[in-house]
Amino acid sequence: MNERTRILLTGFEPFGGDLINPSLEVAKALDGEHIDEARIVSASLPCVFGAARTAMNQLLKQHRPSLVLALGLAGGRSAIGLERVAINIDDARITDNSGAQPVDLPVIKDAPAAYFSTLPIKAMLAAMRAAGYPAEVSNSAGTFVCNHLFFSLQHSLRKSKTRSGFMHLPYLPEQAARLAHQPSMALDSMIEATRIALQTAWRTRVDIRQEGGALS
Repeated sequence: MNERTRILLTGFEPFGGDLINPSLEVAKALDGEHIDEARIVSASLPCVFGAARTAMNQLLKQHRPSLVLALGLAGGRSAIGLERVAINIDDARITDNSGAQPVDLPVIKDAPAAYFSTLPIKAMLAAMRAAGYPAEVSNSAGTFVCNHLFFSLQHSLRKSKTRSGFMHLPYLPEQAARLAHQPSMALDSMIEATRIALQTAWRTRVDIRQEGGALS
């Protein structure tokens, strides 16, 4: 086995007053697993503008992965969201974990307006749905640290053969219990759905063409 063949899986530390973040719990659960010849290496990222980008770039340099999937929390969503596009804007509704709240600033000055995921998101979608997990293609990763990281990741790898993208997860049941009428998903389900997404991403070089758009 080529130990240089790695899948990098990242999650964020808790933010916004929460004590847990499902993206980090899923990443930790899958750390060290193998998909064919590839080993999953997981890492935690700070929920901080700028620092998240710096930490990701350090991980890319350290591990030289062949595939990267960054995970984040999208509270209020009822399905796992495969993000299609990252946009070059920071516009924070709340402060990050350092107290910063950038408004209408570019993620990277003079960079393109947007980058697309280079993962086979339609194939990943089909595989998760076939296994019974609710999933959707999302056309907005927001404008908080998740989008900031997603855009930075795609920018860093724009000339690389490494494939990369971002996936949002719903609340955990214990998080949703504190909030009225918020959907959630069990941690075990998120772990298995992410495992399937990674297996599909690793084994699929050409994405499938399948309905996955949105009316709004």
